[in-house]
Amino acid sequence: MMRSLYSGVAGLKTHQTRMDVIGNNIANVNTTAYKSSSMTFSELMSQTTQKASGANATTGVGGTNAKQIGLGVKAGAINTAITTQGSAQSTGNPFDIMITGDNFFVVSNGSENFFTRDGSFYVDGAGNLAMTSTGYNVMGWGVDETTGNIKQDTVTALRIMSAANMTYPPEATTKANISGILDENDKDVTSANGKTVNLNFFDARGYSYTAKFTFKQSGGDKTNEYSMELNKILDSTGAEIDISKLKFGNRSQQKMETKVTLNTDAYKWDGKVLKTKDGTTEVANLADIFKADGSLITPADDAAAQKQQKALDAIAKAYGYEGSTDEFLNLYITSTANKDKQLTIQDLLGNMMAGKTTDVLPADGSAITMEGRYFEGTTVVFNKDTGKLESVGGSTTNLNVNAAFSALGGNFSDVTIDLSECTNYDNKGTSTIGATSGDLDGLGTGRRLGDMIGVSIQKDGMIYASYDNGMTKLLGQIATAAFANASGLEKEGDNLYSATLNSGEFDGIGVDITAGGGYMSPGQLEMSNVDLSSEFTEMITTQRGFQANSRIITVSDTLLEELTNLKR
Repeated sequence: MMRSLYSGVAGLKTHQTRMDVIGNNIANVNTTAYKSSSMTFSELMSQTTQKASGANATTGVGGTNAKQIGLGVKAGAINTAITTQGSAQSTGNPFDIMITGDNFFVVSNGSENFFTRDGSFYVDGAGNLAMTSTGYNVMGWGVDETTGNIKQDTVTALRIMSAANMTYPPEATTKANISGILDENDKDVTSANGKTVNLNFFDARGYSYTAKFTFKQSGGDKTNEYSMELNKILDSTGAEIDISKLKFGNRSQQKMETKVTLNTDAYKWDGKVLKTKDGTTEVANLADIFKADGSLITPADDAAAQKQQKALDAIAKAYGYEGSTDEFLNLYITSTANKDKQLTIQDLLGNMMAGKTTDVLPADGSAITMEGRYFEGTTVVFNKDTGKLESVGGSTTNLNVNAAFSALGGNFSDVTIDLSECTNYDNKGTSTIGATSGDLDGLGTGRRLGDMIGVSIQKDGMIYASYDNGMTKLLGQIATAAFANASGLEKEGDNLYSATLNSGEFDGIGVDITAGGGYMSPGQLEMSNVDLSSEFTEMITTQRGFQANSRIITVSDTLLEELTNLKR
């Protein structure tokens, strides 16, 4: 038998194997992240008919080479171009991720880890990030609840849509700032009601409230001095919150000349009773407010308290202070009997009840000039020369004011309000002052409960959730695996690889993809790296090689035929 016959058969088999490799490459030309393979040939073995001999210096005969006859070819190696990057394919799906670099995603079937470059992921019914093709969980690192940072420990399944991640917890507002221009010529500022500034804030359960503050000018030549007062607090439905237990600032004194006049077109005093002008209807009776000696009555129950407050409100309304009863009662004047003593409107009404004739409101309704007022709040003073804020509550260093909302109970927290950015500039009679929750750096804003509205994956594999309350939350990080010899990985089908002794073991922790200079591209998938032009060229050479080997068998057969024909 002829050796060439078997060499031809080995050639046919080897070229057929090479064709199988080429066919598989072409079949996977559109497979996500497929890595093409190539085959190299190696001679099978050689039969030595004569050994090599060395030169003989004695006889002068030279050496001879060995005589060897090859016996065919075999597949030397099948290499995978695993480190060759495939082209990017844009999908627009945020859970489609392409790796640029030599790393691999780590996925698990629940019992063992596999590695893949196929980044076509989705979120399954349990909220886990998983492969769309196999359902295997994508592995990564969780977040340390203490620090809020990624904890690079043993990889675990990334459950990004857990119940805890679907919402962002509320938080109470703890800081706020009031900034802008408070124009001294603003009619609102100089009016009796003052300039209103609304502050929206949250309690610890995420309920929203609106605190209404007023800025009032001292008047006279004190145009640079203002009072800041808490007027009321409203809940999200517009209902007013009882703030009687809340003290905002200290009882302060503000000098301002204010004329108080009874509306004689509608009211008149009849002794200790305020009546309508025609005298037929009683509006308020001082006996419902004060004791006989002029001291304030302490109500025995809610009904008595309401009756007392109703009488005080009616008197305030008669003097043009409807809705501002407390301010009306806290207007003061110097006593005519004691120049060192100041009497409030409440004191004057008490004197009327006690039957005194001095330091009372005029019975004929004539105007009385009040010198100032007492208020619960803080004094805000601007520098007359620069217009910048000079002091708050008498302090030139601490330009904050504390709103002790925690006194309201429940889930309220104290709010520190920064006024340092307020100015007293001329703005053509228009004030721009306004309040914003959070300090000047945006801290302590507070928030309502937030629902998840989106998930984004960063280039480093960090997964963030965004919520409709403006917050973001780190959910985890996609881990990757790096191997000393990635070509040593073993294909497992479904675009998966497993580690082998020649690739290097996976340590169970993985690496941050950016550590090796790589990165992830969300919304893209890695395409197959098969080069069709190269594959078709290889197909041509393989076909010709197969054809040539078949000719060896044909010719060898012809020679054998001639041999048998020697005997006719």
